[in-house]
Amino acid sequence: MKKRALVSVSDKTGIIEFVQKLEDLGIEIISTGGTKKALAEAGVKVIGIEDVTEFPEMMDGRVKTLHPAIHGGLLAKRDNPAHMAAAKEHEIEMIDYVIVNLYPFQETIENPDSTFADAIENIDIGGPSMIRSAAKNHASVAVIVDAADYGVVLEELEADGELSEQRKRKLAAKAFRHTASYDALIAEFLTKQVGEEAPEKLTVTYNLKQTLRYGENPHQNASFYVRPLGNPTSVARATQLHGKELSYNNINDANAALAVVRDFQEPAVAAIKHMNPCGVGVGETVYDAFMKAYEADPVSIFGGIIASNHPVDGATAEKMKEIFLEIIIAPDFTEEALEILKVKKNLRLLKLDLRKNKPSERFITSVSGGALVQEVDTLTFEDVSVTNPTKREPTEEEWKQMKMAWKVVKHVKSNAIVLAREDQTIGVGAGQMNRVGSAKIAIEQAGDKASGSVMASDAFFPMSDTVEAAAKAGITAIIQPGGSVRDQESIDKADEYGIAMVFTGVRHFKH
Repeated sequence: MKKRALVSVSDKTGIIEFVQKLEDLGIEIISTGGTKKALAEAGVKVIGIEDVTEFPEMMDGRVKTLHPAIHGGLLAKRDNPAHMAAAKEHEIEMIDYVIVNLYPFQETIENPDSTFADAIENIDIGGPSMIRSAAKNHASVAVIVDAADYGVVLEELEADGELSEQRKRKLAAKAFRHTASYDALIAEFLTKQVGEEAPEKLTVTYNLKQTLRYGENPHQNASFYVRPLGNPTSVARATQLHGKELSYNNINDANAALAVVRDFQEPAVAAIKHMNPCGVGVGETVYDAFMKAYEADPVSIFGGIIASNHPVDGATAEKMKEIFLEIIIAPDFTEEALEILKVKKNLRLLKLDLRKNKPSERFITSVSGGALVQEVDTLTFEDVSVTNPTKREPTEEEWKQMKMAWKVVKHVKSNAIVLAREDQTIGVGAGQMNRVGSAKIAIEQAGDKASGSVMASDAFFPMSDTVEAAAKAGITAIIQPGGSVRDQESIDKADEYGIAMVFTGVRHFKH
């Protein structure tokens, strides 16, 4: 019995050559609409869908393949006599191959000029129905939804005259992933349209970007996926200009570095080690910002990840070249900077436009057997109501440094303390089980520079011991959320030492 293939694709990449070779193998071609036209123009002998259904395409093409003559030919179990008898009675011919991909829904909603009506019209109905029918009956029907599979399918058909059961099962699995991903995008789009904050089902989809050499440790497998409608300033969207393949830890650290520099408008550079900033600098130029980030902790920056929110120039590249760094990520690199940095063959250089940030994106964290979903922490200093409960008010310079430290501390693992002066961090205490422990680490790191600096805390002081430690180190101003039942003890201690302390009313836990 002659075999048939049903072909209907929006993305026509490689389809002409593929179908021509199917035709050479003696497979009849059924097709619809624009696909049919393209194939016919290429000389393929095409049977129109209306010739199979004996029913015209209608309603602007919304109804054309939703017909028993199509789905009977896809769903009939070839080894079931009753199925085959029903097909014979109703003159339904079998379809053995389905080559279908779907209306460009994602491309439509990514287009800023598209309307809601455009989006709805690009929700494919017939395509997913045919794919699912074929995939369900994959024992008899091969379903191909990805142009990347055209080659392997042809190779197997030319060699064996048929696709193996294992090949058809793999194609079916991919087909269901394809339709599930498509529906997830539609669900996400419509959920946002109606303003659902916590839908009863969370449907998200990701596309494989690369298989990684290993995960956090060499004995762990890992892969890197990109969210189709995710933040365009994500590390997943960066273009790698140079260097070896990114690792799992590189990606996590680069993500953390980008989060810091996105919060600054002026030139800012963040150096990251193990997901924490070890140095952050702000300056009039990227060179100034980098030197401050480097000098903040010249030991920890070794083997670190650097992010800049402004392009890297030659002078900055010369200084970066002197240090062993894993990654430098920036909106751009001058030709001179690239020439300088590419001398280091393993140094990864990533280019990413930071102007298209989508701060409203929700953050998903995996836990065993589930997921936590929350808004990204995007609060700025302008969003909070700051109060000054101490006798002394901060000076203009102290305000400036506190604002910088407050921007940084929310990116440090809790409990978090950041010391800053002269537009750079000078001490970072991260991830300790008590707040005064983090303060002591930051003060010890700062050394003599602590005197005259400011302190930022991600959460309130449960006791006055952190203020005491700050005072003994010579810290002159503190910014913290406040809200402890023992706030007054901290206020009194600050007044005792002449420290200016302000409350923001907002904490920045980061676990």
